[in-house]
Amino acid sequence: MKPPPRATAFTAAALLACLTGVSGMPAAQAADARALPSVNMEAVVKAAQIDPRRPDDTVTPGAKAGVLLVERALRDRKMLDAKWVDGYFGTTTVTAFAKFQRSLGFSGLAANGLPGKTSLTKLGAGRFTVTHAIAPGARVPDGDFVVDTRTRSMLAEAERLLGRDLVLLQGSYNPGGDPTSAGTHDGGGVVDISVKGMSSVTRTAAVRALRRVGFAAWLRSPDQADWPWHIHAAAINDTDLSSQAQHQTGDYYLGLNGLSGRGPDDGPKVTIRTWEEYRRR
Repeated sequence: MKPPPRATAFTAAALLACLTGVSGMPAAQAADARALPSVNMEAVVKAAQIDPRRPDDTVTPGAKAGVLLVERALRDRKMLDAKWVDGYFGTTTVTAFAKFQRSLGFSGLAANGLPGKTSLTKLGAGRFTVTHAIAPGARVPDGDFVVDTRTRSMLAEAERLLGRDLVLLQGSYNPGGDPTSAGTHDGGGVVDISVKGMSSVTRTAAVRALRRVGFAAWLRSPDQADWPWHIHAAAINDTDLSSQAQHQTGDYYLGLNGLSGRGPDDGPKVTIRTWEEYRRR
């Protein structure tokens, strides 16, 4: 007796999956990909922000294995001296990764030394796979300003937690903007937020909400520089961060205030998480 049509279709599909692998590539190629070690992009990008700001060579927890794979690939391309293959994503490794990005024809923010999804995948071709991939997404309007999609989602969730809208004073991708920003807004992931009409309690609550969803955020006062009261926030692990904003997010992890004097953090204490970690919690 002939099998019913559905059973025949299922058998054919199963046979196709066995021959090609679930990804649609030939089975042997799929097996080779599964045999490669993996690099957790979230962890490696985090290390690239924190490690250059450390006073010693302590490695970022959870990042060493991935950083070593990245550094070995850079070494084999003659872009990083072997003595720096140590699992520590310091300034030398950031510089080497930026050099690799430029070798791909990238420039500007795409060659900022933070591993982007495309550059990290190209570096790992035949060597490692990339897991926990992150990307800033497209640039989108937020009022009169521009942010990336990831930052817009983070702001929306912070507004939900706070129970009120947040009004931007400055957005991202704003080179040559407010000189007091010292280049932090030149790339993506960084915004200044108005605190007009907020009580001191609400200001603190706003900073806390921003921190909870993955921003390195601080309340800024006129006593610190020639600027009005506002909240400055940089999205941790945004791969479009300018070098200055990268330094701020690294300092935030190290308990500092993100200013040039590198004083102690003066904001509300929260468990530090990236946006992706917040969403998975």
